[in-house]
Amino acid sequence: MKYISFAIPCYNSAAYMERAVESILKGGEDVEIIIVNDGSKDATSEIAHRYEEQYPGIIKAVDKENGGHGDAVNFGLANASGKYFKVVDSDDWVDEEALKKILKVLKDFEADEQQVDMLISNYVYEKEGMTHKKVIEYKNVLPENQIFGWDDIKRFHLGQYILMHSVIYRTDFLKLCQLELPKHTFYVDNIYVYYPLPHVRKIYYLDVDFYRYYIGREDQSVNEKVMIGRVDQQIFVTKRMIDMYEMRMVTNKKLRQYMTNYLAIMMTVSSILLIRSKSKENLEKKHELWQYLKKRDYKTYWKIRYGILGQTMNLPGRSGRKISSLAYIVARRIVGFN
Repeated sequence: MKYISFAIPCYNSAAYMERAVESILKGGEDVEIIIVNDGSKDATSEIAHRYEEQYPGIIKAVDKENGGHGDAVNFGLANASGKYFKVVDSDDWVDEEALKKILKVLKDFEADEQQVDMLISNYVYEKEGMTHKKVIEYKNVLPENQIFGWDDIKRFHLGQYILMHSVIYRTDFLKLCQLELPKHTFYVDNIYVYYPLPHVRKIYYLDVDFYRYYIGREDQSVNEKVMIGRVDQQIFVTKRMIDMYEMRMVTNKKLRQYMTNYLAIMMTVSSILLIRSKSKENLEKKHELWQYLKKRDYKTYWKIRYGILGQTMNLPGRSGRKISSLAYIVARRIVGFN
């Protein structure tokens, strides 16, 4: 039995993808690794197929036309046969000891005829040049080593949100809630962790530093200049998230609060990028984005707009925009800009 299917979306990843693959191989026959070559123009496909030949019972190499990161995740999920599903970006990796502990938990679930919808673990910012590595953990928020639901969570701190790096979903759960990420779009990892939340019933948190999130490449999607250049995609993803749920329809109060705060972060990041671009056109886009939220869900708009982050993002005039840019520190903490 394959306990976890790991999807590794790859686009021109030949220079660094082997670290991701090798780190997961430590899971042996308990894992499945699906290397999704998203129309690469380098040696990515050759490396993937070489691995498939070396580890035929563990690794699948999937070649597809370029459709972007989200589409590669979709392909990975469609090809997954493991009980649980995890995305590992091609420039990231996982910790061997933490992987063993997670696999033991999943094996214990199987022995006890238990299952969860979502397993959460910690992730580490592997930022280039930094000796002290920041760890995002959840032990102040989530019960440890037990199955729990949304009623059992505490309040998340700013910058402590559940990201793609921290979640492992049950494969059938993701397929049942019909998760499908948009093609040719960056920042869809936010949809990946946001859309399934109201469908989640059973959660488990393991306090291990599992995922290693590399920050440092100049062409990386979280590089600030790159993000400003792709700000329309950031806006697109934020609007998709606004469209997914009217918050009053999310029945659990704690989950509703968490999702509102997550949306506030998305509005903040989009607003900061638009402000820092120093473009009149982008300042108009910021206004339009807030109006979009207002029209779609006025109550949620009111909560976010007149919360601390919302007020900071909407101070009038040049001095207001200058103060708004101070919130850039918050966004850096949350998104991990270069």
